[in-house]
Amino acid sequence: MLDILSITFPIFATIGIGYGAVAIGLFTAADLRVLGRYVVNIALPALLFSAVATRDLGEVLHPTYLAVYALGSLVTIVIGYGALRATGTGPARRAVGVMGMSCPNSGYVGYPILLLAMPDIAATVLAQNVIIENFLCVPLSLALLDMSRPQEGRGPLAVLGSVAWSVVTRPFVIGLLLGLAVSVSGLPLPTGLTRLADILAASASALALVVVGGTLYGLPMRGERALAGLIAGGKLLLHPAMIALMLLVLPALGLPALDAELKAAVVLSAAMPMLGIYAILAQPYGHDGVASIALLTATAGAFLTVNALLVLLT
Repeated sequence: MLDILSITFPIFATIGIGYGAVAIGLFTAADLRVLGRYVVNIALPALLFSAVATRDLGEVLHPTYLAVYALGSLVTIVIGYGALRATGTGPARRAVGVMGMSCPNSGYVGYPILLLAMPDIAATVLAQNVIIENFLCVPLSLALLDMSRPQEGRGPLAVLGSVAWSVVTRPFVIGLLLGLAVSVSGLPLPTGLTRLADILAASASALALVVVGGTLYGLPMRGERALAGLIAGGKLLLHPAMIALMLLVLPALGLPALDAELKAAVVLSAAMPMLGIYAILAQPYGHDGVASIALLTATAGAFLTVNALLVLLT
């Protein structure tokens, strides 16, 4: 157990440092936005580029991993959406709910944990998670949010097109796509460029965790706590459970089984709390309160659930 705590304690302690730094006035919300922009626009793109460009494509993309993560996330969305609809939850809140249940914070929380628990595969796991989350989970959730409003002549295809464009223009997605292009081309990278990418990538982990903690401070805490608890439970329990189910189902259908380390990595990836900008994405729809409570609950609860999974899986 002490070995497990040696992995998770530094992660959640760094989140706590970020929270405390804002609470005592060492950083302001504006400072955190600057640090967050650095992570999203420079450090993470460099990390993803480096993770993919310097490896053969077969080392980066595992079809079974991608299928498990994609289908497990889709099943989570379907179950979450159906459960919320059955309880009479409105369309916008249903969309906010399934986003919280199916979109983990792989870049800011998942990668630092995997970097300590599984350093050899952490970067390539992050690259695969980014593909599924940014080309499936987040766009689908945003489309559901957009369609919860009156469309004024905009059809589903127009909504999906707008969401897709917002995805492919994100810097870290561009970094991933450039890395994939280099990997496919087989062109060697200059040593200076790879060292630059490695230096920038190394700065992502600690800064990202500080930003997560600082962002949690001062979140609006007015909202339906029962719904927030259901969303947090869906993220920490339902999502990893559906991923674990797919690990059993897909090999039985003929897909190659993953090795033990990748199995553990994909379940752990799904067990992370929801993405850090969750409350910001819910704000235009008037549900940032419930999203904030869910985010804070899931981040705190992840200390227990992630430790439990590490004990079971490693």
